[in-house]
Amino acid sequence: MVIIGFIAAILIGLSLGLIGGGGSILTVPVLVYIFGVDPVLATSYSLLIVGATSIVGAFSNFRKKQVSISTTLLFGLSSITTVFLTRKYLIPNIPHHLFSIGNFEVTHGILTMLLFAALMVPASLSMIRNGKAIEEPEKTTGGKFQTGKLLLLGMLIGIVTGLLGAGGGFLLIPTLVIVVGLPMKKAIGTSLLIIALNSLLGFTGDLGHFDIDWRFLLEIMGMAIIGIIIGSALNKKIKPQSLKKGFGWFVLIMGVYIIVKELFL
Repeated sequence: MVIIGFIAAILIGLSLGLIGGGGSILTVPVLVYIFGVDPVLATSYSLLIVGATSIVGAFSNFRKKQVSISTTLLFGLSSITTVFLTRKYLIPNIPHHLFSIGNFEVTHGILTMLLFAALMVPASLSMIRNGKAIEEPEKTTGGKFQTGKLLLLGMLIGIVTGLLGAGGGFLLIPTLVIVVGLPMKKAIGTSLLIIALNSLLGFTGDLGHFDIDWRFLLEIMGMAIIGIIIGSALNKKIKPQSLKKGFGWFVLIMGVYIIVKELFL
């Protein structure tokens, strides 16, 4: 199982390198179901794994001039602040036992995994539908509307990242292409930098709240970084959209499995 987990960690990085997102949504399920990590602690581990992996990919894209710093800073006004506050103040104050439905006890961990599944299903459908390239607009949406919309979307992504430890790349890529008007390659690089900043700063909000196994965390992080280095190299030769549909089906199957596992097994 450990070998399977390491392979899965490489695939997480590979996905981030190829399509700028998607892989991070598998990090928590891999930690929980393969390595047996508590779901709430897994969201914390995921932030560091995804953040460190994404920063490597972002640096590679920055060297190729495929990162928009101005867009990253605009998102950072809302998303980074939101994710840090969520991890620092909201997560530690959520009780272990939430409520019961008959004999079924809904705990913080179970709710976390069900929310993850609820995120994975629409994310997978989005990837399946957009197996072809996202159509890039001829003109960007300008003015205050664009700025306000980006700030609100940044807050939404910050909440998703803060609660579940997922980077939100599947939301970022369409936003950066359609709303901001970035070319796909630049949208992937910018997405990686935003995910990295959100995740790493969000993880700092967890310090002092969890007993962290640093050796284990660094091992998984190392595997994911290997994956993103490979993915970034393959990105030059493979069209990311050609992989999205197949990856989307895989994420959908995982989402359905989580629902069945948590509710019925």
